[in-house]
Amino acid sequence: MKGISTLFSKIRTYVDRRKKIFLPAAAAVLLLLPLVVPSQYILRIITMIGVYSVLALSLNLVTGYTGQVSLGHAAFYAIGAYTSAILSTKLGFNFFLSAPLGAVLAGMAGLLLGLPTLRLSGSYLSITTMGFAEVVRMLALNWESLTNGPMGIQRIPRPIFFGVALNLYNKGLYYLMLAILGLATYSIAAIVKSRYGRALTAIRDDELAATMMGVRTMRMKVFAFVVSAFFCGLAGAFYAHMINYIDPNSFTFDTSIVILS
Repeated sequence: MKGISTLFSKIRTYVDRRKKIFLPAAAAVLLLLPLVVPSQYILRIITMIGVYSVLALSLNLVTGYTGQVSLGHAAFYAIGAYTSAILSTKLGFNFFLSAPLGAVLAGMAGLLLGLPTLRLSGSYLSITTMGFAEVVRMLALNWESLTNGPMGIQRIPRPIFFGVALNLYNKGLYYLMLAILGLATYSIAAIVKSRYGRALTAIRDDELAATMMGVRTMRMKVFAFVVSAFFCGLAGAFYAHMINYIDPNSFTFDTSIVILS
């Protein structure tokens, strides 16, 4: 395990020293990738990799940098997906309005969950977040007038950009996911490199020492949770419009475990 950690550290150092080469090259590969992918099926898999990359980035801000283990991120994923799907199917909202609203609502849910629970730590926090995810799933399952219960929400419209419906055939969904992934990567990297990121890392390493140094630990943990929930909700909104159908089984405890893994 130590050898693997050392190897990754060396690779990261090598890449960091050559960012001016690697970053443009990676961007070019991602932009040109749909032109060489032989089928929509493979492009769909690659796009789903993008969805889970956003989910992993969002959770990493909480677990990787702040040291708080959350087993309830499927809840924020579901809130973003259901909010955007309901606004689109029942009120006729375009994706580019419904998705940000779904992300904001997921962020608000992160705030409401974070304020009382982030005073906990370890297994207590994990169990609480797991319970929250199950509450959200049961609401989606039983609030039939809003979520259509176990039947789920069908015929969720594709994102429309300047009159063009984005799908995998015209590569629009792939590039939309690439934009969302870029936004999440840039935003979270900016947080990590700022004084907020240093405060979060300090909390992870030694919360008592961080408090003694003047870090407002509770506020910073809630901040990380809200940002994490926001991007989780944004990924959920994209997923709903990509698949065109969601139901409570899409957001089970297993989903949280996959994100954590």
